[in-house]
Amino acid sequence: MAKKKGSGDENSSGRPQNIQELAQIAGVSAATVSRSLAGTGKIAPATRERIRKLADELGFRPSTMARNLRTGRTGTIGVIVPLGHEKTQHISDPFFMTLLAHIADRLADRGYDLLLSRVVPHDPEWLSRQVDSGRVDGMIIIGQSNQSDVINSVARYYRPMVVWGAELPGQLYCSVGSDNRLGGRIATEHLLSLGCRRLAFFGDASVPEVEQRLSGFRDALREASDGAVGATLPVHFVPERAVEEISGFLDLAENLDGIFATSDSIGMMAIQALIERGRSVPGEVKVIGFDDLDIARRVLPPLSSIKQDLEAGADALVDLLFRKIAGEAVDSVQLEPTLAARGSTLSD
Repeated sequence: MAKKKGSGDENSSGRPQNIQELAQIAGVSAATVSRSLAGTGKIAPATRERIRKLADELGFRPSTMARNLRTGRTGTIGVIVPLGHEKTQHISDPFFMTLLAHIADRLADRGYDLLLSRVVPHDPEWLSRQVDSGRVDGMIIIGQSNQSDVINSVARYYRPMVVWGAELPGQLYCSVGSDNRLGGRIATEHLLSLGCRRLAFFGDASVPEVEQRLSGFRDALREASDGAVGATLPVHFVPERAVEEISGFLDLAENLDGIFATSDSIGMMAIQALIERGRSVPGEVKVIGFDDLDIARRVLPPLSSIKQDLEAGADALVDLLFRKIAGEAVDSVQLEPTLAARGSTLSD
């Protein structure tokens, strides 16, 4: 009995449904087709080009799922933002968005997808559940928050993981981040050089990076020889709460003449609160932030900031992760911060 066209017993469209069918049409082995399309293995250039051209003509696309099963890879990198210290903070924060954009571009350049997760830790198993899921080939963690012990415990058995943030004593994981203590010192010395003598530090020192920036702030004040003093104000990263906290502080700190904000977002909130109280920036109070985000350069006045090169940081995060996936031993990377002085500290 003749087979009915379109019954499923044969491919009525003429398009090969798998690598084996394309190999039969091309007159080569399935392995040759697979390597030609993937760009791997020792295949004659003419053969590789002929197979790719044939696949294009026939509209054949290899199955991603089949490739992943064959290689043992998912083609996806997980990116986690843990928020143990600031449960209401959003990924839409300009710092997160800037760094994530650079990471996504670098992963796309390597043909990888990004799986993003915002995690508010409720138990110490949150990270082990993520890495044990088998959904990703490696993990990038943006910020340690107050979860360094959890990250350390997972690093004991899970190698393909890199963390953005401060390098801490005794850490078992590889990290990429700026020299935060030096950045804090540079920011404070800049304010002191402009005549500020009654300074304030705005930031939550329970976060490792912020604690290091605060240490740099205190280093510079301690070495100042002309009676400069500094106060500290724990400020949330969430804009609404930051403005409220800063406003209350400013109502009591009438003689304040310099502010070092631990992030550009907090720095912009400080400028807003000062202007609402009729206090000029930089005339009465000079303000400097940390990160040097593009948005901070566009406020009025443009925010002075400590630049940490997030593009170079993303390059390092992705490079180190793929080297770890390949089995290489790698070391943590520390970026050198620099001063970007603008209108919030410099008068015309």
